[in-house]
Amino acid sequence: MTAPDPEETARSRAVVERLGAAADADGFLPFERFMEIALYADRIGYYERERTPLGVPGDFYTAAHVDPLFAETVAARLRSVRRALGSPAPFRVVELGPGDGTLAAGIAGALGGDPPGWEYVLVDRSSARAREAAARLANSALPVRTESEVGALGPFSGVVLANECLDAQPIRRLRWDGGEWHELGIRIVDGRVVPAEAGPARPVPGAPLPSDPAPGVVVEVSPAAEGLVREVADHLAEGEAIVIDYGMDESELVRGHPTGTLAAVRDHRTLPDPYSAPGTADLSAFVNFSRVRAAARAAGLSEVAFQPQALALGAWGFSDLLGAALAAAPNSEVRVRRQLAAKSLLFGFDRFRVLELAPPASAARLASAT
Repeated sequence: MTAPDPEETARSRAVVERLGAAADADGFLPFERFMEIALYADRIGYYERERTPLGVPGDFYTAAHVDPLFAETVAARLRSVRRALGSPAPFRVVELGPGDGTLAAGIAGALGGDPPGWEYVLVDRSSARAREAAARLANSALPVRTESEVGALGPFSGVVLANECLDAQPIRRLRWDGGEWHELGIRIVDGRVVPAEAGPARPVPGAPLPSDPAPGVVVEVSPAAEGLVREVADHLAEGEAIVIDYGMDESELVRGHPTGTLAAVRDHRTLPDPYSAPGTADLSAFVNFSRVRAAARAAGLSEVAFQPQALALGAWGFSDLLGAALAAAPNSEVRVRRQLAAKSLLFGFDRFRVLELAPPASAARLASAT
């Protein structure tokens, strides 16, 4: 594993200093704040680096980096949603957390030959990532704009797309001791970040936590992710929201991951200590889809579909697009590479779920068009 360079070491020290300054009088900082600062602190957070975190030169990749078929299939779904709603214009594709813009560029390219009316909006709280994505779409056939939040758009018609966005939202980590929930977090000890615990935990808004789990069970919840869903519900007047991410329902998480799912990744490897060198590694956790779905219902959104990524891609026309791509392959080597990439998209992302949400009137029209 490549050691962090001097610039990254300095970044990590700055993050540790910021964490220490944010801690309470007893030196404790809830995990939610640790993750917020480590990932998003102005100028020093992991996602504020100029170096891209995605793709081969970065620390991790998404389905969009595996093969253009992923973006083309998502574009086919966006096209079908717009058609089902009567082809309104303007019709916005609002991508949350577009990263390096690979998915956005693929979708914009696929939609570029469509009738006019499409607009692409990149929404990212990281100014560095917003610049990177916008640069990749500099020559897009679609109008492109960037915003820091969905609320800046006002009410709109379109599709909100969140591909591997919710897993990077700050989480609270809560441990059940057999009688009450305790808040997990960190302390700074001798200039190092170490895990810590405080209790009892602050109240958790939204859906109730599991009742009487086994002692020691850790549950991860993301008020930020749930808030993002509510923000989408407040502004999506017509259309659909598509969440694509790895995660499970809460009962599955408690049963299969009783100590939680927190992971830190650098150079495409999972670090043994997620607290080491904060600001130089990605932090994420499985999406708690039970709570996200509950937040969506409470915000007035209807559930159009909730299924594994492979089934969603199949429903959106993946097979036909793959067949066309293989038929157009210039030689057997390219054909085999694309077949392997397709296999990865269908079976290598087995923990990914696709949640489709819509305002009730749009959900009814989408259902009737199926």
